Amino acid sequence: MKARLNVYFETELLQRVADLAARRNLSKSLIVEAAVASFLSPDADDRREAAFARRLDRLSRQVERLTRDVAISSEAVALFVRFWLTVTPPVPDAAWAAAKATGAERYQSFVDALGRRVAKGHSFVHEVSIEVEGRRASPTPACDAEDDPR
Repeated sequence: MKARLNVYFETELLQRVADLAARRNLSKSLIVEAAVASFLSPDADDRREAAFARRLDRLSRQVERLTRDVAISSEAVALFVRFWLTVTPPVPDAAWAAAKATGAERYQSFVDALGRRVAKGHSFVHEVSIEVEGRRASPTPACDAEDDPR
């Protein structure tokens, strides 16, 4: 047997209940009863907590991947800079203007190649991960002709 209960709802909330009842072809009373039962259910908190835990786990894995990717990128840049500074001789004063112009052209080519790779979805970090895991057949990274910054 069911007992009658009169309650007051905010107009907007009552409209949402009415809309849901109409969409599901159920009575408003049944919708409200199910909502109250779910709210009072002893496992409702457990379900909510489990949903939060799954979301937090997913976010934690994403943060771990980002941390790894940033570490790889930082190490790659540091290694490149160290190598470049080691092997590149200083530019004589007489050749400075020509070197600056060539550097500007090369930088623009680099930015263009980077833009193409990003637009295609290519990822240096992904390529490095594949290399490290030994899943690539070639010991040197492949470079598309259009990605060559020269």
